[in-house]
Amino acid sequence: MIRVKNLTKYYGPTLAVDNISFHVPKDEIVGFLGPNGAGKSTTIRILTCYHPATSGYASVAGHDVFTQSMQVREKLGYLPESTPLYQEMRVREYLDFRLKLRGVTRVDRPAMVKKAVDRVWLGDMMDRQIGHLSKGYRQRVGLAEAIMHEPAVIILDEPTIGLDPTQIRETRSLIRDLAKSHTVMLSSHILSEVEAVCDRVIIIAKGKIVASGTPDKLREKLTADSRLIAEIRGPNEDVVKTVGGIAGVHDVKIEQNDGWNRLKIDVDAKRDVREDLFTVTTQKGWALREMRREVASLEDFFVQITAQQQESRQD
Repeated sequence: MIRVKNLTKYYGPTLAVDNISFHVPKDEIVGFLGPNGAGKSTTIRILTCYHPATSGYASVAGHDVFTQSMQVREKLGYLPESTPLYQEMRVREYLDFRLKLRGVTRVDRPAMVKKAVDRVWLGDMMDRQIGHLSKGYRQRVGLAEAIMHEPAVIILDEPTIGLDPTQIRETRSLIRDLAKSHTVMLSSHILSEVEAVCDRVIIIAKGKIVASGTPDKLREKLTADSRLIAEIRGPNEDVVKTVGGIAGVHDVKIEQNDGWNRLKIDVDAKRDVREDLFTVTTQKGWALREMRREVASLEDFFVQITAQQQESRQD
């Protein structure tokens, strides 16, 4: 539903997007991430027909964003980070007005507006002036506008900004529900949100795509190793030596915690050493209070990519 090939964008002498290519298939939720200045917002603006590219190709729902912009806009719902709204209009008249601009008939508009506002929990605010709404409610007005014409593709830029925790959870549920009949491209700085919602993640840095894959696959790329956290009661030196001698253990770091040894154990990701760890603690007669696997998060991977970008700039 979204195709990008060799897309490049210059602002004067500055290269913002550097020959990127990617594909977002139908009914998939894709997270589009990048540090500030990476080219993420520029790419989104090209896809939504706000900015022209310098070169390359992009299409949305089968329509070329450069030569068929009106057809793209018909098939696209877009929620920008800073939602532009007519502050003096009431919610009901604003949404009706936006559908009228899309050519929807007077007869069909009320039902489409109601369906959208029900999905984003906005019904109680229908007769309120937009300028008097909280930031969270204004965000919901923008989200209702993005989905009410049932677009094939929805692009959401920071969709939960300004929402409270309950609303964030509800919005995540809505996004997953939208993916049943829409292709969704989601940009967010809340990486736990991306990890919880998205089927796949694309990370852009310095105008180039530096990583793409499922959140699980990206975490695996961070390091070949994983870590176990364990709390064992026993002689410090003996605990470290014994645990360090288990096959597949690379390193053991120890801290004291209320009379317990808290261990951070770096292990080979291809070998599960938990059973061996349990066996040696039993043989030694040591108490084992905790044992769990600690894996890299999407945030860890993103931080590493950002750090590499900064190092590259300094070089």
